[in-house]
Amino acid sequence: MLETIEIVTGADPAASVIWLHGLGADGHDFEPVVEALDLSGLAPIRFVFPHAPIRPVTINGGMAMRAWYDVLSLDFGSRRTDEEGIRSAARQLEELIRHENGRGVDDARVVLAGFSQGGAIALHAGLRHPRPLAGIMALSTYLPLASSLAAEASAANRGVPIFMAHGRGDTVIPFQFGESCARMLQAAGYALEWNDYFMEHGVAPEELRDISAWLSRVLGRAPKPTSPGQIRPGR
Repeated sequence: MLETIEIVTGADPAASVIWLHGLGADGHDFEPVVEALDLSGLAPIRFVFPHAPIRPVTINGGMAMRAWYDVLSLDFGSRRTDEEGIRSAARQLEELIRHENGRGVDDARVVLAGFSQGGAIALHAGLRHPRPLAGIMALSTYLPLASSLAAEASAANRGVPIFMAHGRGDTVIPFQFGESCARMLQAAGYALEWNDYFMEHGVAPEELRDISAWLSRVLGRAPKPTSPGQIRPGR
């Protein structure tokens, strides 16, 4: 199983957020986010931050770094995709979910989250997971292997709450590509909440506020939003 960093917000956590980092980072990258989130009123949560394996990355000249899969091209709409790497990372994520099950956390209390490459794996694996999840959070990312989703999607997660967010100034994964993936999922009937921010490839304070509210909804505190599943105009 992948090496992980864990933060718990209280004794005997009954929910888990498995949060995957981006290319070249590691599990420490999003540790500070836990303190920045407003989790008041929620039962204790276990945040699990795994480290991706170290592998050569083509777009970086073959340099070895932590990566969930190889990136063969900067054209994210290209057919040149490391399919085996993506599927391998999804299997590793499934192993982490089973580990949480073994610690008494049901799938329905597990949120899969990720940033950039990590968000791509969270989306890919979550939409194919055979049992209902609490939610999927995909930040500054896109849907990989989109052409295979219709055939591989799990009926159990057709209604899973999805939080997608992207920076309008993102030059790593273009905003338009992330938005087009969100529109595709909405057209397929997924309950996706889209948020965009005036930022580059990162996380904004307003985004942390929106993530806090979304986690509160999917893990049991606040009422549902007035207009779920709609792309909101830029702010």
